[in-house]
Amino acid sequence: MPTERTEVLVRPGKEADLQALTDLYNHYVRETAITFDTNVFTPEERRSWLVSHPEDGPHRLLVAQEVPSARILGYATSSAFRPKAAYSTSVEVTVYCDPVAAGRGIGTLLYTSLFEALGDEDVHRAYAGITLPNEASVALHTRFGFAPAGIHREVGRKFGAYHDVAWYEKELGSAAGEQTAA
Repeated sequence: MPTERTEVLVRPGKEADLQALTDLYNHYVRETAITFDTNVFTPEERRSWLVSHPEDGPHRLLVAQEVPSARILGYATSSAFRPKAAYSTSVEVTVYCDPVAAGRGIGTLLYTSLFEALGDEDVHRAYAGITLPNEASVALHTRFGFAPAGIHREVGRKFGAYHDVAWYEKELGSAAGEQTAA
């Protein structure tokens, strides 16, 4: 039986995506230890997260949308790594895919677009925290040039068990932070 071929559009997230993005994230809250959130969110509770990712700048939200159905297949973000000013050239990145999109290359498509968008930003390093075990996420980050930076052992407890988080880092090559001789 032939399958219908669909196109996937990667674009900035917008207000109209809030329900779908919240539903997608809540799947991971309810069903996995991939996120350490333990309570599901309403769209209104996720609104501040959405608006903290504008269309430009170092903190982005990109969504993968199936065409023509408009279904959100996943999203990737770059967010502030830590709140102190000296961390401003570092971002934490993440990608979440709808389980029905597994194996379709959506994570790769999203990260390709995200890192391309960050290319002109004053960002020096990207960090990713991966709850272990998660072979697919480790493989994705390794393909994008992330290297292991350490493991926080039993740092989170969810579903009655402690979980390790492996941290990965990637140099993004921002020259904007380099000092020049006066």
